[in-house]
Amino acid sequence: MTFIIPKERDAHDLFTSLTQMCQPASIEELYCFRYNTGSDDLPRGTGWSLFDLQAEFERMGVPNESWTITTLNKDYDICDTYPRYLYVPASAPTSVLLGSSKFRSRGRLPVLSYLHSTKASLCRCSQPLSGFSARCVEDEHLITCIQKANPNTAQLFVVDTRPRINAMANRAAGKGYESEANYENTIFHFAGIDNIHVMRASLARLLETCEFKTPAMGAFLNGVEGSGWLRHIKAILDAALFIGKTLEDGSSVLVHCSDGWDRTAQVCGLAQVLVDPYYRTLHGFQALITKEWLSFGHKFTDRCGHIQVDPKQISPVFTQWLECVWHLCQQFPFVFQFNDRLLLTIHDHVHSCEFGTFVGNCQKDRIDLRVEEKTYSLWGYVANHMNEYLNPLYRPDMNIGFIQPNLAPQVFKFWREMYCRWEIGVHPRESLIDLMVASKDHINSLEDHIRLLQKKIKAVEGRISAESMLNGSGLEITQDSNRFTYKKNAHDEVNLKLRDFDPLMVTDKFTSQLREDESVEAVNETNHLRRLSYRRSSSQDDNLTESLSTEFQSVALDWKSVRGVKECQCSAPLDFTSRKSHCWRCGEIYCSRCLDKWATLPGHISQKQSPVCRNCYRFLHKSFSIESLE
Repeated sequence: MTFIIPKERDAHDLFTSLTQMCQPASIEELYCFRYNTGSDDLPRGTGWSLFDLQAEFERMGVPNESWTITTLNKDYDICDTYPRYLYVPASAPTSVLLGSSKFRSRGRLPVLSYLHSTKASLCRCSQPLSGFSARCVEDEHLITCIQKANPNTAQLFVVDTRPRINAMANRAAGKGYESEANYENTIFHFAGIDNIHVMRASLARLLETCEFKTPAMGAFLNGVEGSGWLRHIKAILDAALFIGKTLEDGSSVLVHCSDGWDRTAQVCGLAQVLVDPYYRTLHGFQALITKEWLSFGHKFTDRCGHIQVDPKQISPVFTQWLECVWHLCQQFPFVFQFNDRLLLTIHDHVHSCEFGTFVGNCQKDRIDLRVEEKTYSLWGYVANHMNEYLNPLYRPDMNIGFIQPNLAPQVFKFWREMYCRWEIGVHPRESLIDLMVASKDHINSLEDHIRLLQKKIKAVEGRISAESMLNGSGLEITQDSNRFTYKKNAHDEVNLKLRDFDPLMVTDKFTSQLREDESVEAVNETNHLRRLSYRRSSSQDDNLTESLSTEFQSVALDWKSVRGVKECQCSAPLDFTSRKSHCWRCGEIYCSRCLDKWATLPGHISQKQSPVCRNCYRFLHKSFSIESLE
């Protein structure tokens, strides 16, 4: 977007205003607290109750004999950045939990994050306040309880996501990492993921490379390599894969970084995507974000710079995690129910503050801000636009078990749709995903319509058979390749020549022929039944014709091609980044804002709600209203 402002002072004032609006001084001044959809399709409370932490742990089979829920943090007394309800080993007494929380940075003691089907646990915490020699008996006892909760083995892997040299440097500040001498049956592993400052500088260099006006191939490749961004992505995936393999082998894992809300969330979340098929579904992926990032306290407001904070606290931690998921989607396109557009939508709205889902640094902040009462939920918006985020290649039968990605350096790609999305010339004219979704939706609509037509054909076949039996014509009806074949007896041939014979008029000649075999009473009864049958048939035919006409017109047989469509009828541009959606009734293409209505199409036997444009929506509702009055 370019502003042409004649006066330099006016331009400076505009720049200052935009800067202040992008980063207000107070969190209550964020856009989400003033945003209103202006539509009844998305009530304010939609989406806030879709995901519940206790329900998610119940899905894993927790609480059980080894793990229990504790309410010690119900009022956020132990740790204000943890959720209210924590899951800990059933054998750990309260004194051990309290003692461990005092020995861990920010009070973030080891708690359960995920329970694998092998009964191996994935726990998370922050670094210990060990310094060079300090130790805590309660913390060591809690680690032992975590080991005993695994019936497979007493061995516990402690994954420190930091480089070893960084962890050793933290010891000088009274923090650091666990001593192998104090924690029995533990194996320590350093993942070597750099801190938030390195990641912030890396992204800045990557974006500088993307902003080259006319970059040469060498300059661009050198810029991507020099940023180190893909190297950091690989380090995160390496750590997640190590944790996933360890859980699959039946050993428990404890993960931490410095404070346990950045790199810990990254690797714990990715490891669960690798081992649990549920988290590769649309609903499960949202539940995972709610659990690992929102409930366990990633500092979204600080890391994304929602308000005026210390610039050194800003870092693309969550962006990196989304990109790691994107790399997995590229390698396993059949096992993820959602597409790339969901990742981009979540990323954009984390920074736009249009929804209150990612506002605040922890669960307690969002409760204090009353975001559920004052703002909209992103998950409600996603639920209302679910068709936009479904992967047409998804196969549930392939989404089973553990997935092991190939992390060789040559398989990593540059995420063009994220970092160069506004460079129209570097993208295909149409998104392949959109083409596949449109084709799949069109096929589903036509198949639904075909099933209705088949049902109508059978009904007509039954009526013809019933009428032929009533008329005593001996008519035999067969169906082959959607065509009717009529066979008749020789002595009843005259009854089927409808053009030459009127069932309401029985001539004397015909009556005399009947008298040879039948009585006059039988003839009168036959004529009466035929009159009733004809009148009923005529009325039913009229109703059937009108019904078929309505059903035929309610389903678009031909959909407009997405190729070459550059704008919606509302003049909104339709480019590579925007979804081109079809109205299922008229087949025209609209943007997501114009195609915001759902209606039941008479031509679909399933009677499911289908996306329609506003004109078709008004037409359908007007037709239904007239029919109800009649």
